[in-house]
Amino acid sequence: MEFLRPNVELNEIEQWKLERHPLDVRDAIIERYSIEGPAAIGRVDGELERFKWAGLYPQRQGPEWFMLRIKVPGGGLSVAQATEIGRIADELARGPEPHPVWGSGYLDITTRQSIQMHWLLIKDIPRIWDRLESVGLTTVQACGDCSRNVLCCPVSGVDAEEAFDAYPVALAISDYFTGNRDYANLPRKFKISVTGCLDDCAQGEINDIGLQPARLDDGTLGFNVLVGGGLSDGARMATDIDVFVDRDQAVEITRAIAQLFGELGNRGNRGVARMRYLVQELGGEGFRTELAKRASFELRPAGTNLTRSYRGDHIGVHAQKESGLSYVGLNVPVGRLLGRDLVEAARLAEQYGDARIRLATDQNLILTGVRTEVLEALLAEPLLVTYSPKPKAFERGVVACTGNEFCRYAVVETKVRALEWARYLDERITLPEGEVVRMHFSGCSASCAQPQIGDIAFRGETAHAGDQIVEAVDVGLGGSLGIDAAFIDWVDGARPVDEVPGALLNLLTRFQAEHRPGEAFHEWCRRRDNQELRQVLAEGARA
Repeated sequence: MEFLRPNVELNEIEQWKLERHPLDVRDAIIERYSIEGPAAIGRVDGELERFKWAGLYPQRQGPEWFMLRIKVPGGGLSVAQATEIGRIADELARGPEPHPVWGSGYLDITTRQSIQMHWLLIKDIPRIWDRLESVGLTTVQACGDCSRNVLCCPVSGVDAEEAFDAYPVALAISDYFTGNRDYANLPRKFKISVTGCLDDCAQGEINDIGLQPARLDDGTLGFNVLVGGGLSDGARMATDIDVFVDRDQAVEITRAIAQLFGELGNRGNRGVARMRYLVQELGGEGFRTELAKRASFELRPAGTNLTRSYRGDHIGVHAQKESGLSYVGLNVPVGRLLGRDLVEAARLAEQYGDARIRLATDQNLILTGVRTEVLEALLAEPLLVTYSPKPKAFERGVVACTGNEFCRYAVVETKVRALEWARYLDERITLPEGEVVRMHFSGCSASCAQPQIGDIAFRGETAHAGDQIVEAVDVGLGGSLGIDAAFIDWVDGARPVDEVPGALLNLLTRFQAEHRPGEAFHEWCRRRDNQELRQVLAEGARA
């Protein structure tokens, strides 16, 4: 069928994007705003929106403070890159008062394998960019209506069981889109995942494009193509459009999909502008038809999907494909660490490993290429007490967005609270070694902490407590990806945050008593009635 987007009145942001290309804001920041200060930014319509294409967001604390997001394609950092990021955070990411838990000079690992720094002043941004670029890093298109950081399995190239190393493909895709003006003004944000691993580490089902490992009948290895996944409001699992591509076709297929999205996506209503709405509108077959018109090669039917499970993390010591080497996954609870600790992690990576650090979608970090003869010495390093390779089950699985500490959309505090709840449960619930319960906490419906795929999910809300308005959360249960992929069910609404620890304790106690041998928490939740689960939470909240 011939599908043409009817003429629509452009929304305000689209009009701003047409007036001046968003990528041009970088020069304005260097040449004007860093000199004249934040007051000059508001004199240009849409300018703060354009800041996103340079990786910058304003903080809720006031116009002088900014968050800066650094793209780390596939989560791979060299020692030099990690060291420079850590030093910048330690020197410049400092607010007027230290944080009561983390102090000053900290940074956050995100669920897209990026790094964020807060409390930055606009006057410092140009020299920060110079320092990042000196080690091969950029913040260009880390935010905005464009291709964001490209995800990949964090242990690509070293995983003993992967189908193939997809990290070079992720880098090639990132290189193609970064700074490419033809594809940097899309209807909405555009998220790409590519992996050759068997355990869905790159979460293809919740990305606009998911390239997952597949095999043709003749043994050729490549990717099956998924499109239209996403979270936030209107969460949707990606659609398999029955397309297989070779690894050397990956850049072209993502380019063709970006072209399709740019031409047919909804530029009139940002609420339904994400690509998942276009896929929903066209259907899988219709989307494939439109894609065939734009790709430079003939589309082939999908191969056999090689994904076998969903692996939520890479914590602990694991053998690599090369004999005598291991990788060590370190737990960074809620993704926050001090800049000087990232510098120290880089030192350990160089002393004991292959001088690489990998960032994972669960907000943790991994040291690779650790030789057997130095493994015990690494495990005895003081840094591994703070960021343990052997965390308890709940601290291991906790993920949290920025929350209302910085974000203007969040309605509740997330990071401290998520960490406290995890430690509360770890003190009272003991699970078998190696088991993890993944708790994902988003401060609003934007789903930056990916709550829909957590075993337990929290979404910021407010509630009435007598004549008071208090912070609260919606509670969801039973999410996962992989071969049994399904989103959580929101089973409890607007639960005041003070009631949540008791509610969780009661729920997990019931799980321990009732689950079948080998049954994961999300599986147990799925075979329980939501009304029953809601009652269990309520009983614990009242206790």
